[in-house]
Amino acid sequence: MRTVKEVSELTGLSVRTLQYYDNIGLLHPDAHTDAGYRLYDDTALDTLRQIMLFRELGFPLRQIREILNSPEYDKNKALEQQIGLLMLQKERLERLILFAQGIQTRGVNEMDFTAFDRTKLDAYAARAKEEWGHTKEYEESQKKAGLRTAAEEDAVIRSFLRLFTEFGGMRELDPDSPPVQEQVARLKEFITEHYYTCTNEILNGLGKMYAAGGEFTENIDRAGGEGTAVFTAAAIAAYCAKAQ
Repeated sequence: MRTVKEVSELTGLSVRTLQYYDNIGLLHPDAHTDAGYRLYDDTALDTLRQIMLFRELGFPLRQIREILNSPEYDKNKALEQQIGLLMLQKERLERLILFAQGIQTRGVNEMDFTAFDRTKLDAYAARAKEEWGHTKEYEESQKKAGLRTAAEEDAVIRSFLRLFTEFGGMRELDPDSPPVQEQVARLKEFITEHYYTCTNEILNGLGKMYAAGGEFTENIDRAGGEGTAVFTAAAIAAYCAKAQ
């Protein structure tokens, strides 16, 4: 067992932070001394390591608590995905370093801001979060799906893909144009009706995920033609930017 002071010295977290984690139900001590001081065993320290990794990746404490408390949480799988996210962060930092060094040595000769792009990183994080635990959106989606027959579920999926077929037919238009923006609104309403409440924040994350490659991009492009996923993502970004 380690005292709260010893854990503080070991991890670099303040005693006050560890006390706060206890108060919000994120990390409880395993026991207390006769004087009331918190004591932590190796299992608690392992949980704290997971919390610190999630924090390093920018997850809010509330979400970390939901992830760790989920019955579907797989610590080993989460660690693999955390490593993947950290590698993507490393790649992004390396691009930013090269970008800054280029300014230092050559000056700014062109308006290239691709080093700041977080699309791939954000999309990977979104996919990982779906697998780390049952979010309220996941639970809502599962509840609605459970009320549908197999035939009704197939019909919902076909209708969902039809939306992207329609997006594909609009690719010659500006993503910010009224017809395309109306299509984004229909997509948002469809997700809310058949899956879960689709806020603008969630919609924005979905757009990034659609264009990040992998099965999402492939399925959307299959429905609407090559480039549909990227076009849909741009339309969603414009829609969400207007709503801010």
